[in-house]
Amino acid sequence: MRHHLTFLCEGATLAATLDAAPGTSGLLILSGGNEIRSGAHRGMAMLAARVAAAGHPVFRFDRRGIGDSEGDNGGFKSSAPDINAAIAAFRETAPQLVRVVAFGNCDAASALLLHQPLSLDALILANPWSYESGPDSDNQTDTPALPPAAAIRARYLARLKDPKSLVRLLKGDVNFGKLARGLAALGRRKSAATPDSLPARLDHAIATLPCPATILLATGDRTAQAFVANCQPADVPTERIDSRSHSFAGADAEWLATRILTML
Repeated sequence: MRHHLTFLCEGATLAATLDAAPGTSGLLILSGGNEIRSGAHRGMAMLAARVAAAGHPVFRFDRRGIGDSEGDNGGFKSSAPDINAAIAAFRETAPQLVRVVAFGNCDAASALLLHQPLSLDALILANPWSYESGPDSDNQTDTPALPPAAAIRARYLARLKDPKSLVRLLKGDVNFGKLARGLAALGRRKSAATPDSLPARLDHAIATLPCPATILLATGDRTAQAFVANCQPADVPTERIDSRSHSFAGADAEWLATRILTML
């Protein structure tokens, strides 16, 4: 059964949803970017229903300044109080819980790493965000971040082998501005990460994690590609799906749910 509730975080009232179930191992879902707790195309709401039907309670929430929650939106880098308050509210509303596993996609995965230690028993980190400007950053331009050079090369090579790409080029259906940006990126050298850069901080967090973690990557997603290029998640189990879906939409939802249920 699904319940809608609220809880407090530093004086702000935050909105949450509990999919109740009798299990003692529960799932805390963090939405990425500025997505509300239902997720892209209701993906997180459907995931919660699936996991609860398998017997595990699921807690989702809107962080401050997002969706139905009060307060100012400070982005994922300032979400530690929101996460801690959500963990406490989850345990209070599902008192049978012995174990809480957290799942985050994109910058929600990065937040789970950056804000350690948290009162969690395991982490599921999907397509972690490793760009310096976040998907909800004031510094982000309207032009999306490019994937790493290796991914650009692989994509261009695949297109050169596809006759349809040549037809699109001859018809003028190619975005030449985007093409120029991609070709320019191939010639750039990757700069060394400074100790206070986001990739370096993520690497440190992964190396010092106080609980088990699993990384999930959609190999065709540019955020996942950038994470592979920017970070070195040594000794952390990593599972991959051949997909370009950042939010594990469509058939990918079954793959995601299966891995989450395995962790639970």
